[in-house]
Amino acid sequence: VSTQSTGEQSKLTRCRILLCILANIYSLFLFSFAKPPMSLSDEEWRVKLTPQQFRVLRQKGTESPGTGEYNKHKEKGVYLCAGCETPLYTSETKFDSGCGWPAFFDAIPGALKIEEDFSFGMVRTEIMCAKCGGHLGHVFKGEGYPTPTDERHCVNSISLKFQPK
Repeated sequence: VSTQSTGEQSKLTRCRILLCILANIYSLFLFSFAKPPMSLSDEEWRVKLTPQQFRVLRQKGTESPGTGEYNKHKEKGVYLCAGCETPLYTSETKFDSGCGWPAFFDAIPGALKIEEDFSFGMVRTEIMCAKCGGHLGHVFKGEGYPTPTDERHCVNSISLKFQPK
């Protein structure tokens, strides 16, 4: 039973909504000034990438779960950024999480840029390629997977290229 009045609960809800809006504005402000080491115009990216890759890597889209070519991929090798071919993950850190996207418990050191993502009214940890800034997916921590880091890097297959060993 809540001891807060309806008016107090309403104020608290409005404050939470305002905080999410301000966090989104702050995130957009920071992102607009932060240029990754490899910076191409949208037109150049559209020439380099497929329309689906552009939507995910440059516009922070998501592919549908269970549709990506690397979700159940088991071959040994290295997963590269589809935008700039920077090595991101090794097959040794890939595991089957059952989430519908390729999952890794750790990245190659220095390969990722990590930011808080305040979209859709929630807080998530976004992962991007450190070289080109391409959106890869999100990191989820503390879910209880039997991995050394207890992290799940949930990555869009379309953001990756695979290089066999």
